[in-house]
Amino acid sequence: MADVVNEGAAGRRTRSLRAEGALKALAVEPDAPERLRRVLEQALVFGGASFAAVYTPSEDGELLCLIESVGVPRSLYGLRDGYALSGRSPVADAHRTGRPVWLAPAELADSAESRRTPLRDFHLTVLPAHGEDGGGCLLAVSESPEGFDAEDRVCLELIAEAVAFPALPAAAEGGELPAGAFSLAMDSGRVEVGDDILELFGLGPDDFDGKVETLLGLTVPEDLPSLMSVVEAGHMSIGDRELEFRVLQPSGPPKWLRLRGRLLPGGEGHPARLVGTVADTSTLRAEVTDVARVQRLAAALATAGTVRDVSHAVVTALRGPLRADRIALAELENDRLVVIVLDPPEPESWPELWRTEWRTEWPDAPVRAMPTLAAALREGRAQIWPAGTPLEPALADVGPGGLAVLPLPAGGRMAGACLIGWDAPHDFGPDERALLTASAGLAGQALLRAHAFDAEHELVGMLQRQLLPRRLPRLPGAEAVARYLPTTAGLEVGGDWYDVIPLPDNHVALVIGDVQGHSAAAATLMGQMRTALRAYAAEGHPPDVVVHHANRLLMDMETDLFATCCYVDVDLEEGSAWCVRAGHLPPVLRHPDGSTEIAEAEGGPPLGVMRQAAFPMSPLSLRPGTVVALTTDGLVESPDTDIDAGMDRFAHELALTDPAHLGLVADALLVGARRSDDVALLLMRYDGMAVRPLRESWTVWRVPEAVGHARRFTRRTLRSWGVPPQDMDAVLLVVSELVTNALVHTDGKVRLDLRLLNHRLRVAIADASPRTPVKPASISWEATGGRGILLVEAVSTAWGTVPVSGGKQVWSEIALGG
Repeated sequence: MADVVNEGAAGRRTRSLRAEGALKALAVEPDAPERLRRVLEQALVFGGASFAAVYTPSEDGELLCLIESVGVPRSLYGLRDGYALSGRSPVADAHRTGRPVWLAPAELADSAESRRTPLRDFHLTVLPAHGEDGGGCLLAVSESPEGFDAEDRVCLELIAEAVAFPALPAAAEGGELPAGAFSLAMDSGRVEVGDDILELFGLGPDDFDGKVETLLGLTVPEDLPSLMSVVEAGHMSIGDRELEFRVLQPSGPPKWLRLRGRLLPGGEGHPARLVGTVADTSTLRAEVTDVARVQRLAAALATAGTVRDVSHAVVTALRGPLRADRIALAELENDRLVVIVLDPPEPESWPELWRTEWRTEWPDAPVRAMPTLAAALREGRAQIWPAGTPLEPALADVGPGGLAVLPLPAGGRMAGACLIGWDAPHDFGPDERALLTASAGLAGQALLRAHAFDAEHELVGMLQRQLLPRRLPRLPGAEAVARYLPTTAGLEVGGDWYDVIPLPDNHVALVIGDVQGHSAAAATLMGQMRTALRAYAAEGHPPDVVVHHANRLLMDMETDLFATCCYVDVDLEEGSAWCVRAGHLPPVLRHPDGSTEIAEAEGGPPLGVMRQAAFPMSPLSLRPGTVVALTTDGLVESPDTDIDAGMDRFAHELALTDPAHLGLVADALLVGARRSDDVALLLMRYDGMAVRPLRESWTVWRVPEAVGHARRFTRRTLRSWGVPPQDMDAVLLVVSELVTNALVHTDGKVRLDLRLLNHRLRVAIADASPRTPVKPASISWEATGGRGILLVEAVSTAWGTVPVSGGKQVWSEIALGG
């Protein structure tokens, strides 16, 4: 394997020779404006650095100021734009003593600067550098666990010797400016510019009044904010800056210009000045190492919230400039590479060996199966193999014309790897190496941050799913679906919830609600309110009483949060419903003819606001084919849309859907939903029951003949329903035993309910006692009682008890015709 890795041991022995050759090539154009930056880039290519910078003394000799840097953002390492020459810092020490400073992570942790450092595990070196125009320092950072090796140090010393600090524009010393240079006084806004710059802006020397505002007035208005961030003193820190902007032309499209400059601090009695150059971008070389490319990648990664966002930002930044045929990005999880982005995504674009490992969407594989890749990850720096290099098949077919492997370091460990392949033979230059190295640190840190963000979101989502119903029940004569979208604005769970509660006698309760705020407290309260409403509904209370009890419970909890709720009790047999609102949005009905209406349901205040609150019930009529839609305000309200307009839009979108596919209806209603708030959506389509049960009820009076009256009522009812006489004996036995138990062991009213559906008869006896009948464990032969429940159990298919308002109901189901 050592003979196929051209950056291995043999490569390291010749790295300093290659660095020396690259630096000599740069020496032939000493006056090029970008020369210093290109010299620094060699520290990324050959010196094992992830960041490199040059510091030079200010005019007053009090500061060492940063004048150029390359690589990942220096904010990751807590580095400043300037250091006091008399202070205690690695930069000042190296400049003052003239000796290199090499610091490991442990030594950095002991320094006063460590508290400014977000990333702790890195090595730092500062080398004195002396050019013909003055002296300064070369600073380099390595995130490799081993730091700078011997060959790295030789390369960095060569680079420090090659750094020649460019003189400031002559006007800074009171002379005449070079043609393409400018000098801006940050206090007065007076700017001195060379003749070439005036020509780029379409001005003659006699037409320019020396004010920076005059030049800004000739730029495209959309580019002004970025320019103002440079030319206003309060918006810019000491150091280098680069940006591109457009200048209006008398005819034709605007002209693109590139500004490169650095802010220099002022000394005693002298203002700070911005000095630099402006050039026409059409005359500049197209380089993949343009600082603007890395800056754009850094900006994209700064706003990338998820692992997939980070991956797409990296692919966009690299594939085009490198003219690559394919890019794969993978996370490293427990010595296994898990692919997260393939570009292009089609399986046929990737090696045949990969396609055999295609499991779900993309393949994953152990690192040990690709020893060349494993070696690259261990070394921790970009590796490049030209066409014809013998590699294992899993890698060779990724880039037959050339392959680059970009390890992605982050936080002292390897976060993943990026594989870049070419089909045609590809020549790799130092520019591409520099872009790869600079991108690696950015991508690794962003990937680690996004992975943590994704993990927290998954934890939040799991908690939210545990608080919501896992599945909705099957309903007789109806279908219900629900959707929940958590907010993407933060990591805290919200308080939106929904529920579908089956009730006796073919009723169902549709519930949707929203607890104030987004926090663990809101989510906890949401779970408590959902449980309470389900419990009160199961007791058989009418809708207004259910909501009233929930309001009283929330008041007694003494929380600062309140909740809104909409509760709809639907009779699936009759197609009628009662709606109760507690500060929540009303239901929206989609009728069978496609028209929609927002139900005019009178509402009460939110739960937890007033103890003595009224929650009126409003009737709803449902014909077969009607869709009932309940939602939370996250779907219909936004900062630029009031809730009434949002409800009208919601009703209109519901009218455009096909209710035959309720899941597709729910998905369509959520298209374009804003994610700055939670969204809960509950839909039910009422189809009507194909077969309705037969029902009869009887109030049992407490008279000596009560059981006989109940038996005669049952016999007449069963005969009218066509139940054969041979099936009546078991039913009459159950009625006798249950009515007797209710009369003997309880007080108050007793009610007998009979229901027949699909040859299954249900007998239910309701009384005013909450005590549940107990089945005896054993009965002696001489006992005179206690056998009634045993007889009921023997002749019933199923039996049990349920609490109802003010008491209980004992029920038995008997299969007829058996």
